[in-house]
Amino acid sequence: MKATRLSLRKRIALELFKKYKDNQSKLHPLKYIFWECTLRCNLDCLHCGSDCSKNASVNDMPVKDFLKAIDDVTPVVEPNKTLIVMTGGEPLVRKDLEKTGMELYKRGFPWGLVTNGMLLTEKRFNALMHSGLRSITVSLDGLEKSHNWLRGNNQSFRKALEAIKLLPKEKNLRHDVVTCVNRKNFEELPQIRDKLIGMEVREWRIFTITPIGRAKDNDPLQLQPNEFKALFDFIRQTRKQGEIRLNYGCEGFLGNYESEVRDHFFFCRAGIQIASVLADGSISACPNLPRDFIQGNIYKDNFADIWQNRYRIFRERDWTKTGICSDCKFYKYCEGNGMHLRDGQTGDLLLCHLKKIEEGQKNQIE
Repeated sequence: MKATRLSLRKRIALELFKKYKDNQSKLHPLKYIFWECTLRCNLDCLHCGSDCSKNASVNDMPVKDFLKAIDDVTPVVEPNKTLIVMTGGEPLVRKDLEKTGMELYKRGFPWGLVTNGMLLTEKRFNALMHSGLRSITVSLDGLEKSHNWLRGNNQSFRKALEAIKLLPKEKNLRHDVVTCVNRKNFEELPQIRDKLIGMEVREWRIFTITPIGRAKDNDPLQLQPNEFKALFDFIRQTRKQGEIRLNYGCEGFLGNYESEVRDHFFFCRAGIQIASVLADGSISACPNLPRDFIQGNIYKDNFADIWQNRYRIFRERDWTKTGICSDCKFYKYCEGNGMHLRDGQTGDLLLCHLKKIEEGQKNQIE
């Protein structure tokens, strides 16, 4: 299958989806709020985009400050349709997540968290559930040796598995496992899949590692083009088998792989449906974005006002039609790829998924 040769049916579907995206950009309904509740972390991951550490340079935001920001934005959202996700750093290093969760629950907001699993004991898990936890993501980045290599801790794999085993027991909890694919764990993907199926995990997400932060100059973290292309073949095959719901992450237009390796067409929702409050109070979109894309700060701006009246750079993306995007025939579907793949200073694209897939296909033929 040639990635750039789209069937008529897929082109029609992409055209219809483009109209939906355009409408969402105009309406910009806020559906996801990420709270970077800490920059502290109990691991030392090679691919960390935030360069988190055990002793962060920015203090944890007080719960009352975050809740005030949520109260400020409440008039322009539908709380029961707006998911708040606690991220970091490692959220579970905070002792007050249960308090925060209960306050969000009282306000009608469903909430979740993203964790490395190191501190997710059964006791802590039960406490979080009693505080209204509705979704959780745990990272598993390979089999034992490769996972521990990426995470910088020899106990990390064991702890992640212990955390994952807790999740399927809660039938009303939306849970998934996320894997950051790199050259160390690429060949292990079938074994990881089988392990997750055996643990009754219902959903699995795969990401490739963005060349930012610590990952920027770490070559083993970046798949070669032939591996990159083969990854999507693996995802498509796994989805056809139907034993686990596998999706590629929300990054990158994939040409003919669109709709075949995830449940939806590519749509970077940053600043359109997604906002974030960072550890220092900065208001951004996706928390993985460079600080150049910050729109305001909760300590001096009203969150609702920022959401309604800024974010133009996210909602009108014609400025991304430069460099390799300037003459791309798929630009109208891609709109410059994910915003986290744009250099905050120059606006240049750091990675084109479609071109890397094409390169992988070319290498296979040769």
